[in-house]
Amino acid sequence: MSGFLGTRGHWDQSAALHQTALAAARRAGDRLGEADTLAELGIVQRLTGDHRAAAATLAGAVALFHDLGDLPGQAYALNQLGVLQQLTGDYPAAAASHHQALALARSASDRLTEAAALINLGVVQQLTGDYPAAAASHHQALALCRDLGDLQGQANALHGLGGVQQETGDYPAAAASHQQALTLFEDLGNQLGQAEALNHLGELATRTKNTPQARDQHTRALAIARGISAAPEEACALEGLGRSHLQDGNPGQATEYLRQALATYQRLGAPAARCVQETLHRHGLTPTTEPAAPSSQGNQPRAPSHPKKPSTNKPSARSTAEQPL
Repeated sequence: MSGFLGTRGHWDQSAALHQTALAAARRAGDRLGEADTLAELGIVQRLTGDHRAAAATLAGAVALFHDLGDLPGQAYALNQLGVLQQLTGDYPAAAASHHQALALARSASDRLTEAAALINLGVVQQLTGDYPAAAASHHQALALCRDLGDLQGQANALHGLGGVQQETGDYPAAAASHQQALTLFEDLGNQLGQAEALNHLGELATRTKNTPQARDQHTRALAIARGISAAPEEACALEGLGRSHLQDGNPGQATEYLRQALATYQRLGAPAARCVQETLHRHGLTPTTEPAAPSSQGNQPRAPSHPKKPSTNKPSARSTAEQPL
């Protein structure tokens, strides 16, 4: 149920579900259930933009799994903490968390969490400009997921690989990877993944100066993101629409979209806010507010979203399908 709610944007219901489960686990003295639920609740808090609460919740999950000697649980929670650190621009901390998660997963022979950690590590490596390492991480993850028959993990790895290919100028390969990811997300009913893939395809179309296609992809992404209340992807779609209008010489429409994107990025504390502000200034389209986020070099790759399942007593059975963004 938590996975269904999580990928379809029912954040309030998902949060309530996990709060109820957390209270029940604590009443029963079920420390493993408590740790599992804290990890999932932290993901929901991140998806709703409550990053401070998510950081505290995920840190609590990591500590509790550590106390229990649960290596797969530690790996899972650390991977989620790394995603949050990446989103808030703390790339050294994110890389450290994903490396720790990867080492723990390998020690526990947990290949599913190993693949998820590789995917998210690849995102951080791309953000810090280490494209060869990022490509290698995504290729390793893709091979693992194919071997395991994990379609969600394959979609996430292709999504990440397409981002690296896009940044290194291999646009045909990037388009193929993103389209494969989109098809898998559609087959799996993962609406959040669909919005992410469509936004990446829109960004790629803008780079190749195919603005009609860019607007179509971002418009589709925007509709999905708003339908499931996915603020990060909504902001990305708005930014993409703004950039496509700039490319077509429509500053008025571009300004409206970019200002909406900026406001959402600021609310989320996303590093992309600075990039949007700089774009507005560069084109003489002064934003109405000042972003608090650190500088960014462009559109940020988003760690992939994955459906999650309710807590179990077998943390080693977690799939890459539970390792969101």
